[in-house]
Amino acid sequence: MSFEHRDRQRIYEFVERHGTVDPQTVRSELFPSDSRGFRHHISILRRDGVLAQTENGDLRVAVRAGGETRVTEEGVECTIRPARQEDLAGIVGLIKSVAAPGIHIVAETVAREIDRDEALLRHNDVESRMFFVATVDEEVIGWVHLSAPEIAKLRHTAELTLGVLEEYRDQGIGNHLLKRGLDWAATHEYEKVYQSIPASNQAAIDFLENNGWEVEAIREGHYKIDGEYIDEVMLGIEL
Repeated sequence: MSFEHRDRQRIYEFVERHGTVDPQTVRSELFPSDSRGFRHHISILRRDGVLAQTENGDLRVAVRAGGETRVTEEGVECTIRPARQEDLAGIVGLIKSVAAPGIHIVAETVAREIDRDEALLRHNDVESRMFFVATVDEEVIGWVHLSAPEIAKLRHTAELTLGVLEEYRDQGIGNHLLKRGLDWAATHEYEKVYQSIPASNQAAIDFLENNGWEVEAIREGHYKIDGEYIDEVMLGIEL
């Protein structure tokens, strides 16, 4: 992302790094003696759709990712929507729960990263990171995450992770999450999405293949889980 003014870039980077942040905190940290200039830069960043404000007035990175979609599957009413910063703890807990058996290695890494960063979304010169969630009665019960390097030679690709709480599986919720993630990737001009999964997670492999993904490579003995060497299955789909 490029900025016409260095101060606006500093504001954006500060907000992105913190996920959400009170405007007064940003001003006191970056512009302690220039409140007028700070307000002007915030106005420009909001006007240009770079930053947005939450209901309580905190600043956050603006994400063009559509709104909420309500679906009913097997009698369960579910909302599919872009993740918010306040979903962070729920997403981390969900990923850790789903990945506990050691079948979502990449997702485990994602959970550690966002927990460490204390920020869900990323969009900078190094990487882009996007989440959508499925919620039931405001509880996060599923996620889809896309991560893409901002390196020119890899800019057309994105890595995806996805998971649903066990009691909500086999109800079509994963299909809705996958579609939402792939639609977002296509809209943002990614040409290919991929995912790497331990061969022991046959359910996830079957799920992706049933949705048109293809196995592209297998790395033998890539993982060591509970003392056993497990192959890595690399799957992808063209958009």
